[in-house]
Amino acid sequence: MSDKIKYIDASQFEKEVLQGGNLIVDFYSTECPPCEALAAKFEPLSDIFGDDITFIKIFRQENRALAQSLGVTSSPTVLFYQNGREIGTRLSGSIKRSELLDTIKLLLPQERFSQLLSTIQPITTYTDILILGAGPAGLTAGIYAAQAKLNTIIVDTQLPGGQVQTTHMVSNYPGFAKPVEGFMLMHYMSEQAKEAGCQFRAAVDVTDIDLRKKYIIVDGIETIHAKKIIVASGCSYRELNVPGEYEYKGKGISYCATCDAKYYQDKHVVVIGGGNSAIEESLFIAKFARHITIVHQFDKLQANREAQEKAFASEKISFMFFHEPRAFIKNDDGSMTVEVENLKTGNRSFIACDGVFIFAGMKPNMVNEDLQNNNGYIITDEFMHTSLPDVFAAGDIRYKPYRQITTAVSDGTIAAITAVRELEEAAVGV
Repeated sequence: MSDKIKYIDASQFEKEVLQGGNLIVDFYSTECPPCEALAAKFEPLSDIFGDDITFIKIFRQENRALAQSLGVTSSPTVLFYQNGREIGTRLSGSIKRSELLDTIKLLLPQERFSQLLSTIQPITTYTDILILGAGPAGLTAGIYAAQAKLNTIIVDTQLPGGQVQTTHMVSNYPGFAKPVEGFMLMHYMSEQAKEAGCQFRAAVDVTDIDLRKKYIIVDGIETIHAKKIIVASGCSYRELNVPGEYEYKGKGISYCATCDAKYYQDKHVVVIGGGNSAIEESLFIAKFARHITIVHQFDKLQANREAQEKAFASEKISFMFFHEPRAFIKNDDGSMTVEVENLKTGNRSFIACDGVFIFAGMKPNMVNEDLQNNNGYIITDEFMHTSLPDVFAAGDIRYKPYRQITTAVSDGTIAAITAVRELEEAAVGV
Protein backbone atom coordinates (compact mmCIF):
# COMPACT_ATOMS: atom_id res chain seq x y z
CA MET A 1 0.00 0.00 0.00
CA SER A 2 1.38 3.37 -1.01
CA ASP A 3 2.24 5.84 1.77
CA LYS A 4 1.21 8.66 -0.61
CA ILE A 5 -2.51 7.77 -0.28
CA LYS A 6 -4.63 9.37 2.43
CA TYR A 7 -7.79 7.69 3.74
CA ILE A 8 -10.46 10.06 5.05
CA ASP A 9 -14.15 10.02 6.00
CA ALA A 10 -17.02 12.48 5.53
CA SER A 11 -16.07 14.58 8.54
CA GLN A 12 -12.71 15.42 6.93
CA PHE A 13 -14.00 16.07 3.42
CA GLU A 14 -14.37 19.85 3.64
CA LYS A 15 -10.95 20.43 5.19
CA GLU A 16 -9.02 17.89 3.13
CA VAL A 17 -10.77 18.29 -0.24
CA LEU A 18 -12.70 21.53 -0.49
CA GLN A 19 -9.92 23.49 1.18
CA GLY A 20 -7.12 21.60 -0.55
CA GLY A 21 -5.09 22.12 -3.71
CA ASN A 22 -4.72 19.41 -6.37
CA LEU A 23 -6.56 16.25 -5.35
CA ILE A 24 -7.80 12.95 -6.71
CA VAL A 25 -10.62 11.35 -4.70
CA ASP A 26 -11.50 7.68 -5.10
CA PHE A 27 -14.83 6.49 -3.65
CA TYR A 28 -14.29 2.75 -3.25
CA SER A 29 -16.07 -0.27 -1.79
CA THR A 30 -15.05 -3.68 -0.50
CA GLU A 31 -15.71 -6.88 -2.48
CA CYS A 32 -15.62 -4.72 -5.60
CA PRO A 33 -13.64 -6.12 -8.59
CA PRO A 34 -13.57 -2.75 -10.42
CA CYS A 35 -12.15 -1.17 -7.25
CA GLU A 36 -9.42 -3.81 -7.11
CA ALA A 37 -8.56 -3.16 -10.76
CA LEU A 38 -8.37 0.58 -10.09
CA ALA A 39 -6.19 0.13 -7.00
CA ALA A 40 -3.52 -1.54 -9.16
CA LYS A 41 -3.24 1.76 -11.09
CA PHE A 42 -4.13 4.30 -8.38
CA GLU A 43 -1.34 3.29 -6.01
CA PRO A 44 1.56 3.39 -8.53
CA LEU A 45 0.36 6.76 -9.85
CA SER A 46 0.28 8.11 -6.29
CA ASP A 47 3.96 7.19 -5.95
CA ILE A 48 4.75 9.18 -9.09
CA PHE A 49 2.53 12.25 -8.64
CA GLY A 50 1.98 12.15 -4.88
CA ASP A 51 4.25 15.10 -4.10
CA ASP A 52 2.21 17.39 -6.35
CA ILE A 53 -1.26 15.87 -6.03
CA THR A 54 -2.99 14.51 -2.94
CA PHE A 55 -4.43 11.04 -3.53
CA ILE A 56 -7.45 10.39 -1.31
CA LYS A 57 -9.63 7.32 -0.80
CA ILE A 58 -13.08 7.38 0.81
CA PHE A 59 -14.91 4.20 1.78
CA ARG A 60 -18.27 4.75 0.08
CA GLN A 61 -20.15 2.13 2.10
CA GLU A 62 -19.47 4.01 5.35
CA ASN A 63 -19.87 7.50 3.85
CA ARG A 64 -23.09 7.08 1.86
CA ALA A 65 -24.56 10.47 2.77
CA LEU A 66 -21.46 12.27 1.48
CA ALA A 67 -21.41 10.13 -1.68
CA GLN A 68 -25.07 10.81 -2.38
CA SER A 69 -24.65 14.54 -1.83
CA LEU A 70 -21.92 14.49 -4.50
CA GLY A 71 -23.96 12.36 -6.88
CA VAL A 72 -21.65 9.37 -6.46
CA THR A 73 -23.78 6.26 -6.88
CA SER A 74 -21.29 3.53 -7.76
CA SER A 75 -17.84 2.23 -6.87
CA PRO A 76 -15.27 3.07 -7.87
CA THR A 77 -15.91 6.69 -8.76
CA VAL A 78 -12.95 9.05 -9.11
CA LEU A 79 -13.31 12.83 -8.78
CA PHE A 80 -10.64 15.45 -9.49
CA TYR A 81 -10.37 18.71 -7.54
CA GLN A 82 -8.29 21.85 -7.93
CA ASN A 83 -8.46 24.47 -5.17
CA GLY A 84 -11.79 23.15 -3.93
CA ARG A 85 -13.42 23.01 -7.37
CA GLU A 86 -14.17 19.78 -9.20
CA ILE A 87 -12.61 19.68 -12.67
CA GLY A 88 -12.43 17.27 -15.59
CA THR A 89 -14.63 14.25 -16.15
CA ARG A 90 -15.59 11.86 -13.39
CA LEU A 91 -14.45 8.29 -13.92
CA SER A 92 -16.31 5.20 -12.79
CA GLY A 93 -16.49 1.47 -13.39
CA SER A 94 -13.77 0.05 -15.61
CA ILE A 95 -11.18 2.83 -15.22
CA LYS A 96 -8.00 2.74 -17.28
CA ARG A 97 -4.62 4.18 -16.40
CA SER A 98 -4.70 6.35 -19.52
CA GLU A 99 -7.99 7.92 -18.38
CA LEU A 100 -6.49 8.81 -15.01
CA LEU A 101 -3.47 10.37 -16.70
CA ASP A 102 -5.65 12.45 -19.02
CA THR A 103 -7.13 14.32 -16.04
CA ILE A 104 -3.97 14.35 -13.93
CA LYS A 105 -2.52 16.27 -16.85
CA LEU A 106 -5.10 19.02 -16.23
CA LEU A 107 -4.02 19.40 -12.62
CA LEU A 108 -0.36 20.14 -13.31
CA PRO A 109 1.67 22.47 -15.53
CA GLN A 110 2.61 20.65 -18.73
CA GLU A 111 6.35 20.79 -18.00
CA ARG A 112 5.91 19.34 -14.51
CA PHE A 113 3.55 16.62 -15.75
CA SER A 114 6.04 15.57 -18.44
CA GLN A 115 8.91 15.64 -15.95
CA LEU A 116 7.12 13.31 -13.53
CA LEU A 117 5.89 11.06 -16.31
CA SER A 118 9.46 10.60 -17.51
CA THR A 119 10.43 9.09 -14.14
CA ILE A 120 8.30 6.00 -14.77
CA GLN A 121 10.53 2.96 -15.12
CA PRO A 122 9.57 0.20 -17.59
CA ILE A 123 8.77 -3.20 -16.06
CA THR A 124 9.56 -6.61 -17.53
CA THR A 125 7.58 -9.64 -16.36
CA TYR A 126 8.08 -13.28 -17.30
CA THR A 127 5.30 -15.85 -17.03
CA ASP A 128 4.56 -19.39 -18.13
CA ILE A 129 1.15 -18.79 -19.64
CA LEU A 130 -0.30 -15.46 -20.77
CA ILE A 131 -4.04 -15.33 -21.45
CA LEU A 132 -5.52 -12.51 -23.51
CA GLY A 133 -9.11 -12.13 -22.42
CA ALA A 134 -10.98 -12.69 -19.15
CA GLY A 135 -14.27 -14.09 -20.39
CA PRO A 136 -15.41 -17.70 -19.80
CA ALA A 137 -12.69 -19.17 -22.05
CA GLY A 138 -9.86 -17.10 -20.59
CA LEU A 139 -10.89 -17.60 -16.97
CA THR A 140 -11.31 -21.35 -17.44
CA ALA A 141 -7.89 -21.59 -19.07
CA GLY A 142 -6.46 -19.59 -16.19
CA ILE A 143 -8.00 -21.90 -13.60
CA TYR A 144 -6.53 -25.01 -15.24
CA ALA A 145 -3.10 -23.45 -15.82
CA ALA A 146 -2.78 -21.99 -12.32
CA GLN A 147 -3.97 -25.19 -10.67
CA ALA A 148 -1.16 -26.91 -12.57
CA LYS A 149 1.22 -24.65 -10.58
CA LEU A 150 2.24 -22.58 -13.61
CA ASN A 151 2.67 -18.83 -13.44
CA THR A 152 -0.42 -17.48 -15.18
CA ILE A 153 -1.36 -13.93 -16.08
CA ILE A 154 -4.76 -12.94 -17.50
CA VAL A 155 -4.93 -9.62 -19.36
CA ASP A 156 -8.12 -7.84 -20.43
CA THR A 157 -8.86 -4.35 -21.70
CA GLN A 158 -12.07 -4.50 -19.67
CA LEU A 159 -13.02 -6.03 -16.34
CA PRO A 160 -13.18 -9.84 -16.04
CA GLY A 161 -16.38 -11.41 -17.30
CA GLY A 162 -16.54 -10.77 -21.02
CA GLN A 163 -19.92 -10.41 -22.68
CA VAL A 164 -21.54 -12.67 -20.07
CA GLN A 165 -20.93 -9.89 -17.57
CA THR A 166 -23.74 -7.91 -19.22
CA THR A 167 -26.12 -10.86 -19.73
CA HIS A 168 -29.23 -10.52 -17.59
CA MET A 169 -29.83 -14.18 -16.74
CA VAL A 170 -28.09 -17.42 -17.77
CA SER A 171 -30.50 -20.34 -17.66
CA ASN A 172 -28.56 -23.16 -19.35
CA TYR A 173 -25.22 -23.31 -17.55
CA PRO A 174 -24.70 -26.76 -16.01
CA GLY A 175 -24.75 -26.88 -12.23
CA PHE A 176 -27.28 -24.08 -11.77
CA ALA A 177 -30.80 -25.49 -11.46
CA LYS A 178 -32.24 -21.99 -11.54
CA PRO A 179 -31.16 -19.10 -13.81
CA VAL A 180 -28.11 -17.22 -12.55
CA GLU A 181 -27.31 -13.57 -13.26
CA GLY A 182 -24.55 -13.27 -15.83
CA PHE A 183 -22.36 -11.00 -13.71
CA MET A 184 -22.61 -13.40 -10.75
CA LEU A 185 -21.62 -16.41 -12.86
CA MET A 186 -18.55 -14.54 -14.07
CA HIS A 187 -17.81 -13.30 -10.55
CA TYR A 188 -17.69 -16.94 -9.40
CA MET A 189 -15.34 -17.81 -12.28
CA SER A 190 -12.99 -14.87 -11.72
CA GLU A 191 -12.83 -15.52 -7.97
CA GLN A 192 -12.02 -19.17 -8.67
CA ALA A 193 -9.23 -18.07 -11.02
CA LYS A 194 -7.81 -15.75 -8.34
CA GLU A 195 -8.03 -18.52 -5.74
CA ALA A 196 -6.13 -20.82 -8.11
CA GLY A 197 -3.33 -18.27 -8.30
CA CYS A 198 -3.97 -16.32 -11.50
CA GLN A 199 -2.64 -12.78 -11.70
CA PHE A 200 -4.79 -10.18 -13.43
CA ARG A 201 -4.12 -7.08 -15.48
CA ALA A 202 -7.67 -5.77 -15.82
CA ALA A 203 -9.03 -2.65 -17.57
CA VAL A 204 -5.67 -1.99 -19.22
CA ASP A 205 -4.50 -0.77 -22.60
CA VAL A 206 -2.50 -3.30 -24.63
CA THR A 207 -0.14 -0.90 -26.33
CA ASP A 208 1.88 -3.48 -28.27
CA ILE A 209 1.64 -7.17 -29.06
CA ASP A 210 3.95 -9.61 -30.84
CA LEU A 211 2.62 -13.15 -30.87
CA ARG A 212 5.61 -14.47 -32.80
CA LYS A 213 8.00 -13.26 -30.09
CA LYS A 214 5.38 -14.02 -27.42
CA TYR A 215 5.14 -10.74 -25.57
CA ILE A 216 2.73 -7.88 -25.02
CA ILE A 217 3.14 -4.40 -23.53
CA VAL A 218 0.52 -3.26 -21.03
CA ASP A 219 -0.25 0.43 -20.43
CA GLY A 220 2.97 1.35 -22.20
CA ILE A 221 5.13 0.32 -19.23
CA GLU A 222 4.96 -3.42 -18.50
CA THR A 223 6.32 -5.92 -21.02
CA ILE A 224 5.04 -9.44 -20.33
CA HIS A 225 6.93 -12.34 -21.92
CA ALA A 226 5.34 -15.79 -21.95
CA LYS A 227 6.21 -19.34 -22.91
CA LYS A 228 2.67 -19.96 -24.13
CA ILE A 229 -0.09 -17.53 -25.09
CA ILE A 230 -3.82 -18.28 -25.17
CA VAL A 231 -5.88 -15.78 -27.17
CA ALA A 232 -9.38 -15.60 -25.67
CA SER A 233 -10.30 -12.08 -26.73
CA GLY A 234 -13.89 -12.95 -27.63
CA CYS A 235 -16.27 -10.74 -29.56
CA SER A 236 -17.75 -7.28 -29.15
CA TYR A 237 -20.98 -5.58 -30.17
CA ARG A 238 -21.26 -4.89 -33.90
CA GLU A 239 -21.91 -1.27 -34.77
CA LEU A 240 -24.11 -0.09 -37.65
CA ASN A 241 -21.98 2.88 -38.73
CA VAL A 242 -25.12 4.97 -39.09
CA PRO A 243 -24.76 8.77 -38.77
CA GLY A 244 -25.13 9.80 -35.14
CA GLU A 245 -24.30 6.36 -33.73
CA TYR A 246 -20.75 7.19 -32.70
CA GLU A 247 -21.60 10.67 -31.42
CA TYR A 248 -24.41 9.48 -29.15
CA LYS A 249 -22.96 6.19 -27.95
CA GLY A 250 -23.62 6.16 -24.22
CA LYS A 251 -25.64 9.37 -24.61
CA GLY A 252 -28.91 7.93 -25.86
CA ILE A 253 -27.57 4.88 -27.73
CA SER A 254 -26.74 1.68 -25.87
CA TYR A 255 -25.67 -1.87 -26.70
CA CYS A 256 -26.39 -3.38 -23.28
CA ALA A 257 -29.91 -3.73 -21.89
CA THR A 258 -28.67 -5.09 -18.56
CA CYS A 259 -26.53 -1.99 -18.13
CA ASP A 260 -28.96 0.71 -19.26
CA ALA A 261 -32.58 -0.51 -19.37
CA LYS A 262 -33.21 0.78 -15.86
CA TYR A 263 -32.70 4.34 -17.07
CA TYR A 264 -35.76 4.11 -19.32
CA GLN A 265 -38.49 3.60 -16.75
CA ASP A 266 -41.83 4.53 -18.39
CA LYS A 267 -39.99 5.70 -21.54
CA HIS A 268 -40.25 4.85 -25.24
CA VAL A 269 -37.31 2.85 -26.55
CA VAL A 270 -36.34 1.84 -30.10
CA VAL A 271 -34.55 -1.51 -30.53
CA ILE A 272 -32.60 -2.24 -33.71
CA GLY A 273 -32.41 -5.94 -34.61
CA GLY A 274 -34.43 -9.14 -34.77
CA GLY A 275 -32.13 -11.93 -33.60
CA ASN A 276 -31.97 -13.69 -30.25
CA SER A 277 -30.16 -10.85 -28.49
CA ALA A 278 -32.51 -8.17 -29.81
CA ILE A 279 -35.69 -9.97 -28.81
CA GLU A 280 -34.49 -11.39 -25.49
CA GLU A 281 -33.08 -8.02 -24.47
CA SER A 282 -36.30 -6.29 -25.58
CA LEU A 283 -38.23 -8.53 -23.19
CA PHE A 284 -35.90 -7.41 -20.42
CA ILE A 285 -36.22 -3.73 -21.39
CA ALA A 286 -40.01 -4.17 -21.28
CA LYS A 287 -39.75 -4.53 -17.50
CA PHE A 288 -38.88 -0.85 -17.42
CA ALA A 289 -39.95 0.91 -20.61
CA ARG A 290 -43.48 2.09 -21.42
CA HIS A 291 -43.18 1.02 -25.05
CA ILE A 292 -40.63 -0.60 -27.35
CA THR A 293 -40.50 -0.26 -31.13
CA ILE A 294 -38.42 -3.00 -32.76
CA VAL A 295 -36.95 -2.01 -36.14
CA HIS A 296 -35.90 -5.00 -38.24
CA GLN A 297 -34.64 -5.23 -41.82
CA PHE A 298 -36.36 -8.54 -42.65
CA ASP A 299 -40.02 -9.60 -42.79
CA LYS A 300 -39.71 -11.92 -39.80
CA LEU A 301 -37.63 -12.32 -36.65
CA GLN A 302 -34.59 -14.61 -36.40
CA ALA A 303 -34.89 -15.14 -32.63
CA ASN A 304 -35.77 -18.47 -31.05
CA ARG A 305 -39.46 -19.41 -31.09
CA GLU A 306 -40.01 -18.98 -27.34
CA ALA A 307 -38.62 -15.43 -27.34
CA GLN A 308 -40.66 -14.55 -30.43
CA GLU A 309 -43.89 -15.76 -28.85
CA LYS A 310 -43.27 -13.69 -25.73
CA ALA A 311 -42.43 -10.59 -27.78
CA PHE A 312 -45.52 -10.86 -30.00
CA ALA A 313 -47.66 -11.40 -26.90
CA SER A 314 -46.33 -8.29 -25.14
CA GLU A 315 -48.59 -5.25 -25.26
CA LYS A 316 -45.51 -3.07 -24.85
CA ILE A 317 -43.75 -4.19 -28.03
CA SER A 318 -44.53 -3.17 -31.63
CA PHE A 319 -42.63 -3.99 -34.83
CA MET A 320 -41.45 -2.22 -37.97
CA PHE A 321 -40.39 -4.92 -40.45
CA PHE A 322 -38.49 -4.19 -43.69
CA HIS A 323 -37.00 -1.06 -42.11
CA GLU A 324 -33.44 0.05 -41.40
CA PRO A 325 -32.09 3.05 -39.47
CA ARG A 326 -30.51 5.81 -41.52
CA ALA A 327 -29.67 8.37 -38.81
CA PHE A 328 -29.76 8.88 -35.06
CA ILE A 329 -30.60 12.41 -33.96
CA LYS A 330 -30.24 13.91 -30.50
CA ASN A 331 -32.91 16.47 -29.64
CA ASP A 332 -32.45 19.59 -27.50
CA ASP A 333 -34.51 18.09 -24.68
CA GLY A 334 -32.27 15.00 -24.53
CA SER A 335 -34.67 12.69 -26.35
CA MET A 336 -33.77 10.85 -29.56
CA THR A 337 -35.19 10.64 -33.06
CA VAL A 338 -34.48 7.67 -35.33
CA GLU A 339 -34.73 8.18 -39.07
CA VAL A 340 -35.69 4.88 -40.74
CA GLU A 341 -36.10 3.78 -44.34
CA ASN A 342 -38.78 1.43 -45.65
CA LEU A 343 -36.76 -1.07 -47.69
CA LYS A 344 -39.74 -1.86 -49.93
CA THR A 345 -40.75 1.69 -50.86
CA GLY A 346 -37.60 3.70 -50.09
CA ASN A 347 -39.71 6.14 -48.06
CA ARG A 348 -38.20 7.55 -44.91
CA SER A 349 -39.92 8.36 -41.64
CA PHE A 350 -38.98 9.43 -38.12
CA ILE A 351 -39.51 7.71 -34.76
CA ALA A 352 -39.50 9.91 -31.67
CA CYS A 353 -38.17 8.07 -28.63
CA ASP A 354 -36.20 8.45 -25.43
CA GLY A 355 -33.38 6.04 -26.23
CA VAL A 356 -32.04 3.47 -28.69
CA PHE A 357 -30.65 -0.03 -28.15
CA ILE A 358 -28.67 -1.66 -30.97
CA PHE A 359 -28.38 -5.45 -31.19
CA ALA A 360 -26.80 -6.14 -34.58
CA GLY A 361 -24.74 -9.17 -33.67
CA MET A 362 -21.12 -9.54 -32.65
CA LYS A 363 -17.70 -9.09 -34.26
CA PRO A 364 -14.45 -10.89 -33.36
CA ASN A 365 -11.87 -9.01 -31.31
CA MET A 366 -8.91 -9.98 -33.47
CA VAL A 367 -5.62 -9.24 -31.71
CA ASN A 368 -3.09 -10.00 -34.43
CA GLU A 369 -3.25 -10.34 -38.22
CA ASP A 370 -0.43 -12.89 -38.22
CA LEU A 371 -2.92 -15.56 -37.15
CA GLN A 372 -4.68 -17.55 -39.85
CA ASN A 373 -8.32 -16.53 -39.71
CA ASN A 374 -11.73 -16.67 -41.37
CA ASN A 375 -13.40 -13.24 -41.34
CA GLY A 376 -11.50 -12.35 -38.19
CA TYR A 377 -12.21 -15.61 -36.34
CA ILE A 378 -9.04 -17.55 -35.54
CA ILE A 379 -8.62 -21.01 -37.09
CA THR A 380 -7.35 -23.72 -34.72
CA ASP A 381 -6.98 -27.47 -34.61
CA GLU A 382 -8.80 -29.67 -32.09
CA PHE A 383 -6.14 -28.90 -29.45
CA MET A 384 -6.67 -25.14 -29.92
CA HIS A 385 -3.29 -24.64 -31.64
CA THR A 386 -3.23 -21.67 -34.00
CA SER A 387 -0.99 -21.18 -37.02
CA LEU A 388 1.71 -19.68 -34.76
CA PRO A 389 3.90 -21.84 -32.50
CA ASP A 390 3.00 -21.76 -28.79
CA VAL A 391 -0.09 -19.62 -29.47
CA PHE A 392 -3.56 -21.01 -28.81
CA ALA A 393 -7.07 -19.61 -29.28
CA ALA A 394 -10.19 -20.34 -27.25
CA GLY A 395 -13.77 -19.14 -26.94
CA ASP A 396 -15.80 -16.92 -29.21
CA ILE A 397 -12.72 -15.68 -31.11
CA ARG A 398 -12.33 -19.19 -32.59
CA TYR A 399 -13.78 -20.10 -35.97
CA LYS A 400 -16.47 -22.65 -35.02
CA PRO A 401 -20.19 -23.35 -35.55
CA TYR A 402 -21.54 -22.51 -32.08
CA ARG A 403 -20.69 -19.84 -29.54
CA GLN A 404 -22.02 -20.47 -26.05
CA ILE A 405 -20.60 -20.09 -22.55
CA THR A 406 -20.21 -23.85 -22.37
CA THR A 407 -18.31 -24.07 -25.66
CA ALA A 408 -16.01 -21.26 -24.52
CA VAL A 409 -15.32 -23.08 -21.26
CA SER A 410 -14.57 -26.25 -23.22
CA ASP A 411 -12.13 -24.41 -25.50
CA GLY A 412 -10.37 -22.84 -22.51
CA THR A 413 -10.03 -26.23 -20.86
CA ILE A 414 -8.49 -27.85 -23.94
CA ALA A 415 -6.12 -24.96 -24.62
CA ALA A 416 -4.84 -24.87 -21.04
CA ILE A 417 -4.39 -28.64 -20.70
CA THR A 418 -2.52 -28.76 -24.01
CA ALA A 419 -0.27 -25.83 -23.08
CA VAL A 420 0.46 -27.28 -19.64
CA ARG A 421 1.38 -30.70 -21.04
CA GLU A 422 3.63 -29.21 -23.70
CA LEU A 423 5.49 -27.17 -21.07
CA GLU A 424 5.83 -30.23 -18.83
CA GLU A 425 7.17 -32.28 -21.73
CA ALA A 426 9.63 -29.54 -22.65
CA ALA A 427 10.84 -29.40 -19.04
CA VAL A 428 11.74 -33.09 -18.99
CA GLY A 429 13.07 -33.09 -22.56
CA VAL A 430 10.42 -35.30 -24.11
